[in-house]
Amino acid sequence: MQPQLTEKERLFCAFYAQNGDARAAAAAAGFRNPRRSGAKLLRRPQITTALAEAPAAEALPAAIERGLRALAFGSAADAVKLLLRGEDLTAGELEALDLFIVSDLKRPKGGGMEIKFFDRLKALEALSRCAGAAAPEGGSFLQALTAGAKLLSEEEEDT
Repeated sequence: MQPQLTEKERLFCAFYAQNGDARAAAAAAGFRNPRRSGAKLLRRPQITTALAEAPAAEALPAAIERGLRALAFGSAADAVKLLLRGEDLTAGELEALDLFIVSDLKRPKGGGMEIKFFDRLKALEALSRCAGAAAPEGGSFLQALTAGAKLLSEEEEDT
């Protein structure tokens, strides 16, 4: 009996089937050393069998949904820890930080640190599209503001 693949290995197979790049697939699946991991994975018989049997997009939608959920609901605690303890963190502590929701890190010349996060609202909107939910009545936030302003201006004209 063949051993089951881990979630990371299944993701690797899905990403590799999509783009054919072992390093990129290993990185996208979350392996620490993508170049080495990708090469090792392609030598494993279980992986080659899974690649031959599975359709390319089988695990990808679930991975996309998990990523969107992480962006929409993920904690900023590790980003705050990095901001407050940046220089004091050991390599192991840095490696363990969950910075998935961080889109950009900068150290300005004047000192300090800038941390930018992915847009949670956009992640929620994409998540609702993945789930097949209809757009909320009234559309986007900007459309709601515009409609509210129009109503206010109509009330002023009536008085």
